[in-house]
Amino acid sequence: MSTPRQRYREQVRSEIKQAALAQIGVGGAAALSLNAVAKQLGMTGPALYKYFDGRDSLLTDLILDGYAELAAAVRAAIQDGGPRERLHGLARAFLTWVTAHPHVFQLLAGTPSPGYQAPPESVDRAREVLGPFLPVFGQARCAPAVAPLREEMLGWVEQSPAVAEWVRAYAPDGDPATALTGTIMVWTRLQGILSLEVQGQFAGMGHRAATLLAAEMDALADTMGI
Repeated sequence: MSTPRQRYREQVRSEIKQAALAQIGVGGAAALSLNAVAKQLGMTGPALYKYFDGRDSLLTDLILDGYAELAAAVRAAIQDGGPRERLHGLARAFLTWVTAHPHVFQLLAGTPSPGYQAPPESVDRAREVLGPFLPVFGQARCAPAVAPLREEMLGWVEQSPAVAEWVRAYAPDGDPATALTGTIMVWTRLQGILSLEVQGQFAGMGHRAATLLAAEMDALADTMGI
């Protein structure tokens, strides 16, 4: 059981993160100022450093929280049905979360500040987001055009025990290289479409991101034979 001091510390950390997200939502990651956050919360700059070591430490917490929230949204969309229907459900959940949290997605999709180094645990968090897509492609049949990528994914699985363990955890009965191929292709489509969407690049083009995403998922499903 946590102590009152621990609960107070977590409450203050949460308030700091919410204030930081509000700044980022207005001006992007470049607008994040620890002094401004401290002032907003009625703290001094040095007092804030009792809770976070610095700007990068705060950004890291925001990124890890973002991955955790996105992973939860994707997991909640897991459903019964055929692989194509499941693929669409997961992709829609991804889109819905990103649309509601565009500034957080931009932290996950890019480099929040020059010289920032993402922590190693961010890789594990990203895998939690993509994991539910793996079983969708476990029984897929790659089109010939995808064969070179599948060979590369097979090498990745064979050379990286961590990757092999991750794939087996989510798709124990499928072909790991094929499952990974489909999932990587999903990731590139999601990143591309949603990054353009949150940057406003589709404005005035006469279509919705959801429509384009659905078309891309159908095209990928055809390519992967699901």
